[in-house]
Amino acid sequence: MKHDEVQNLENWDKEYVWHPFTQMKMYQQNKPLIIERGQGSYLYDIEGKKYLDGYASLWVNVHGHNVPALNEALIHQVHQIAHSTLLGSANVPSILLAKKLAEITPGNLCKVFYSDTGSASVEIALKIAYQYWQNTNLEKYKNKHTFISLDDAYHGDTIGSVSVGGMDLYHRIFEPLLFKRVSLPTPHTYRMTEFDHAEDVKNFCLQRLESLLQEKADEIAGIIIEPLVQGAAGIITHPSGFLKGVENLCRKYNILLICDEVAVGFGRTGTMFACEQEEVVPDILCVGKGITGGYMPLAATITSQKIFDAFLGEKEEHKTFYHGHTYTGNQLSCSVALKNIQLMEETALIEKVQVNASFVKEQLQELYKLDIVGDIRQRGLMVGIEIVQNKETKTIFPIQENKLDNIVLAARQKGLIIRQLDQVLTFMPVLAMSQNELEEAIRIIYQSILENM
Repeated sequence: MKHDEVQNLENWDKEYVWHPFTQMKMYQQNKPLIIERGQGSYLYDIEGKKYLDGYASLWVNVHGHNVPALNEALIHQVHQIAHSTLLGSANVPSILLAKKLAEITPGNLCKVFYSDTGSASVEIALKIAYQYWQNTNLEKYKNKHTFISLDDAYHGDTIGSVSVGGMDLYHRIFEPLLFKRVSLPTPHTYRMTEFDHAEDVKNFCLQRLESLLQEKADEIAGIIIEPLVQGAAGIITHPSGFLKGVENLCRKYNILLICDEVAVGFGRTGTMFACEQEEVVPDILCVGKGITGGYMPLAATITSQKIFDAFLGEKEEHKTFYHGHTYTGNQLSCSVALKNIQLMEETALIEKVQVNASFVKEQLQELYKLDIVGDIRQRGLMVGIEIVQNKETKTIFPIQENKLDNIVLAARQKGLIIRQLDQVLTFMPVLAMSQNELEEAIRIIYQSILENM
């Protein structure tokens, strides 16, 4: 691209585009990164420089960029039809994808409600859970309208999903708009220094949950949880058995379990769905991000037959689920999602992720030699590297030092795109990234931290 064209795009980006989760005052002071194309594990900017996609384009990319089979799925569908409504009518790709999702999701999950973002899938799950109890027995369950979620939880940016969020940094400004939630301590073994073992952390949090349920079960419509890993909180990995313990308490106290797998689903943690690793079957499962391999906006809220049946009735009973989006079940999105899942099966991608996760774990050990690396948390190909000022006290750097911003910028200059979440560097590679590429990415992370110690 010519110099004048590059300059125009940079100027127009700063003049017209409002970027998400971005302080635009700082953004406008720097040269923007403008991506023009992608190939495999790499992104290319408008000046031709290439970067390893160590953020999987916001945790969504599965097979890489510009995948012929996924391209063809879109091209084939667009020659049929791009979109028709799912309100009161059906379409072929949404039917085929729903059948496939019912086949690959855990247990008896079988009813698929489509949306187009992870936040929307959670919003839908909360509304379904609340209405389920009202439809089942309005008088008996009239008080079941509260949700439990973890401290530091992140479930999206719409008002309902923010209401069950627990990240003060993102959510406190909107507090007057939110409905109340009941908070549960996050089993954060690195930060809960009062406990000696992960098992103690797990037991403490589960005991707190049971105490809450003993007191408030009649008010609790559901518990929503990110299975195994709290992503936006800084890749907080939960102790083994915590998720199963939550499920057991839900069954004991007649509470719906909502698993938000928007970030952790579709192979990211080493199984198709994270809850499989503890043999947990939620009442409601939220999925998104990797569902289309990083190609199109799509999400889904998947429930059991039991949940679905509570919404069946005569028209005058008003048990209908009154929710829907214009592009619900869009044919282009569903077509590429179906091909994405087929490719995952054909290439045995889940098995490759498991092998590569072990490889990455071994490579990451070198980072512990760096004085400011306090903790490395990993589940599958989700990695969080916590940067601390002091390893003994676990204190973090003052925000005004821009320590993590500088590390991220150094990595970009060396050809790797990663991002930070507060004091944590996140490495979320394209799932199909090769071991040579993974090794190169970790080498760049090491050097970038080293230069900014």
